[in-house]
Amino acid sequence: MIKIEINKDKITIKGHADYKELGKDIVCASVSSIVITSINGILRIDSEAIDYNEDDGIYIEVKKQNDIVDKLITNMIELLEELEKQYPKYVNIRRC
Repeated sequence: MIKIEINKDKITIKGHADYKELGKDIVCASVSSIVITSINGILRIDSEAIDYNEDDGIYIEVKKQNDIVDKLITNMIELLEELEKQYPKYVNIRRC
């Protein structure tokens, strides 16, 4: 299961969906696409708005908040929540 933890300024994504075998897992691919596209969009707008790393999961820390960054983060979270609704056995989101 992919576990997503959302704090005020931090988002952590860990685990694997195990929906299908490696290379055919549409749930993992969807989470990765949503998150990496969001990260890239934010960094293109303001390279100092977030810090992130991909060590044993994906960790995002929001360093600067503004209207555009907030909207991109909100959009990412809403897309992940939609995925959680469609695949509740494979994606779990927890707000702290």
